[in-house]
Amino acid sequence: MFEQLGLIGCGLMGGSFALAMKRAGLVRRVVGYSKSPSTTERARQLGVIDVEAPSALLAVSGADLVLLAVPVAATESTLKAIRHLIAPNVLIMDVGSTKRDVVDAARRVLKQDVGVFVPCHPATGREVSGVENADADLYTGKQVVLTPIERTRTVQLEQAEALWRALGCPVVRMSPETHDAAFAAISHLPHLLAFALMNSITAQDQGAKFLSLAGPGFRDFSRIAAGDPEMWRDVLVANREELSAQLSHFQHALSDLQRVIDHGQTDELQRLITRASHARANWQLASGASD
Repeated sequence: MFEQLGLIGCGLMGGSFALAMKRAGLVRRVVGYSKSPSTTERARQLGVIDVEAPSALLAVSGADLVLLAVPVAATESTLKAIRHLIAPNVLIMDVGSTKRDVVDAARRVLKQDVGVFVPCHPATGREVSGVENADADLYTGKQVVLTPIERTRTVQLEQAEALWRALGCPVVRMSPETHDAAFAAISHLPHLLAFALMNSITAQDQGAKFLSLAGPGFRDFSRIAAGDPEMWRDVLVANREELSAQLSHFQHALSDLQRVIDHGQTDELQRLITRASHARANWQLASGASD
């Protein structure tokens, strides 16, 4: 059990983590800080945190566990704000969707103390944000990727893995570079496509009419376009190199489909659709995923 969680960012992700830790009996006290004082106050009113901190630095004072639940672009400034109270026995984690930029920021700011930081990415989230939507079940059953670096301390790494497993999360480890390449393909590119789809329809004169006719398939495909704009802006910019590579792959595949449609090549079109259909069916079977 941890004595005190210093929570920096009391929104959906941070608030859900605090609730999950409390429910599991893994922490005695949660001290929280958010950039907006009203968010911190609301978090206390909802029982997400026990004590409001007036600054990020005071949120980590006396903490043996710190969670950074802030936009990835704010990682460096947040670490700068708390570095003076980072003790050798503390475990610091984040929940960012990109990892190379987060790791680079930690190296720059924490320097010789970077070993206490374990970069984490819980593969979960919702289209809604805010502490009012915090849910103790948000992380349950969701995979968490840890991306330790060469200086990550074994004690902190094992603590982080045990903590996430205690919250009901499968845990995997990989390098920050492998993480960002993988999630550019399976998360960041799909979000970008959903944003582009919605914009392409709404920019048309009859876009509103078209949307009024949309059914469950469109709803499922476009759901992630409702994600938090600020968060996704930061994620897409932070991982732009890997995302650009995935966009090139996608544009090639889309060009293939457009070419065979334009030329009426029905057999080739069916082959491409069948290839995608089989890949999707086999992935669902192997992963146990459900829509």
